[in-house]
Amino acid sequence: MNNNIQSQDVSASVREAFNFDVEKYPLSAVMGSEVLPTDQYGLFRSDTGYLDGVKSVSPRYVPHTTDDVCALVDAAGEAFDGEIACSTHFRNGHYVSIEPTAEQRTAIYNETDSDNIFPRIIINAGYDGKAFSATMGYFRDACSNLAMMRKVSGTTVSIRHTSGLRGHMNDLIATFNTLKDSWGNLTTVIRNLESVDVRMTDFLNDIYGQPTPEQLALVATGESVRAVTTHQNRTEAIWKRLNRERIGTGRPQLTNTVSAWEAYNAIQGYVQHDAQAKQGFKGQFDRILRASKDANVRKAESMVLELVA
Repeated sequence: MNNNIQSQDVSASVREAFNFDVEKYPLSAVMGSEVLPTDQYGLFRSDTGYLDGVKSVSPRYVPHTTDDVCALVDAAGEAFDGEIACSTHFRNGHYVSIEPTAEQRTAIYNETDSDNIFPRIIINAGYDGKAFSATMGYFRDACSNLAMMRKVSGTTVSIRHTSGLRGHMNDLIATFNTLKDSWGNLTTVIRNLESVDVRMTDFLNDIYGQPTPEQLALVATGESVRAVTTHQNRTEAIWKRLNRERIGTGRPQLTNTVSAWEAYNAIQGYVQHDAQAKQGFKGQFDRILRASKDANVRKAESMVLELVA
């Protein structure tokens, strides 16, 4: 769900999107004709039932509510003035993306003013017992990537997983104001990445490795080797994405040398948009979440950040 709304009305939009409760019910075991009680509880949505994939919880666990999520969103809305866009998603927890208007854009490739990024605050309120988190990410219009570089200082904050968050609004607003300030640091890091070159073939090899000589020898005899085919198809898709984005942003003709910013986005964009998705992870927000947790995307982030440390 995506709505353009005034910041003061964002809570109502989120409440409409998450118009259900998550409740705790005792779990039991069936042995033959007997139903045996346990000391564990399961979590259930009031509209669709059991939350599959969420671990059982103890009797002391108190599920957070939609109002708790709205409190987080209200506090996050303080980071932007005027009209914002609010995207919502539920996957065993609440996810909300807070977006400002286009005036918040930052140009990265200044020669053509065509490679722009926009801030995004992504809120994650899961039912996994972990602290809630909020991350300052970016949306890059050249490739429609929504990425979160969590290793950039100050771009992620943790919020204690608890119910009754609305009673702590002052603390929440202070937390999100701190997160808002991280946008300046994130854009500085990204501009630095644009100024550093990498050899793309070496970058890809460091992340994904290469087929073994034995595998290549089998291919040379005409035998099909899945690992080689996968490697070739992935490499081709990444190079095509990189070339398309380079043309779209008005950069010079593609060579083996690209900026670290381009290299990272090529990997992140491939995972978010091109890589085959597992069943149930094919929606737009699911793909964003998958890319944010992907080991190769995280490795690419670490590698480029080391270049500008």
